[in-house]
Amino acid sequence: MSGPHDLFVRYTFGHPERAAAELRAALPSHVSAQVDWDTLRPESGSVVDPELRKTETDLLFSARLRTGQPLLLYVLLEHQSSVDRWMAWRMLRYVVRWVESWRQQHPESTRLPVIIPLVMYHGVDGTWTAPRRVEELFDLPEEAEERERWRALVPSFEYLLDDLTAEREEALRARPGPPLVRLTWLALRYGRTAELAHRLPDWTVLFAQLQATPDGIENLRTLVRYLLYIGDSTARQATRQVLHSVVDAQRAEELMRSWGERLIDWGTRRGLARGRVEGRAEGRAEDVLRILAARRVYVHAEARQRILSCTDISLLDRWFDRALDARSLSDVLDEPAQ
Repeated sequence: MSGPHDLFVRYTFGHPERAAAELRAALPSHVSAQVDWDTLRPESGSVVDPELRKTETDLLFSARLRTGQPLLLYVLLEHQSSVDRWMAWRMLRYVVRWVESWRQQHPESTRLPVIIPLVMYHGVDGTWTAPRRVEELFDLPEEAEERERWRALVPSFEYLLDDLTAEREEALRARPGPPLVRLTWLALRYGRTAELAHRLPDWTVLFAQLQATPDGIENLRTLVRYLLYIGDSTARQATRQVLHSVVDAQRAEELMRSWGERLIDWGTRRGLARGRVEGRAEGRAEDVLRILAARRVYVHAEARQRILSCTDISLLDRWFDRALDARSLSDVLDEPAQ
């Protein structure tokens, strides 16, 4: 079952416009300048191992360079609280899996698309210190000249890193991007620290900007849901005060009640849910999403939220049956014409 970090990150960065903000912030400037960002679109499927699902979210996007050359952008969003020394090796494995999948779909091609791997880290134990190059994981001779000769004999691979824990609040707020993206960066950076309650009032302007966007209330609802899950009682009170500054009192309290009470006991509820109808619905919804992922059917953020929030068991069962043979999302969610 997806946890709050996974759902929040997928909701934010599963959308091309919002993903572009993260990619532009992390990619080297010479690469970013060559990407035709209007062509950015999400690709279906996932290569993260099931046992890692609690700590990582992976997203794949395709785009074209301004020359027309295809490009794959693989984003791994790291949720674990400690630095993983073996991340370079794991990222190499993920990229190889994508290459294998791409070759099966394009057997006639004699060249591979460029795949740029990115790790976005927001752990609680300090900045990222693990090697970013896979060559550094091998036990090579210590002498400098010999070491360089041996380095040429082992795999060469490096991933990009967006270490949010190394960024100051001012730098994250100054990054170009929609209000939801900037608030997501800040929430991931400070959400699991004692500073959250103290910093939330400074984000009031961003909250107001988010509320004013076309999907403002829904985006605000998702953000508040995440903040209420990760924050302590002081942070929850600070969230309430910020909400009262940007929406009317009735709306603010509705947001606090409808999502806050549900999230405060997230862990306990998840443990008990399987024995109740709600637990059955959640499990069935996850089954639908797993089947669609296995069939490489892309599920955008709104549809994912629709499936996960559905409590109608009979409807979920129909979606499940349709997903087994689905080639597109409409095959599952659209009701057949009478």
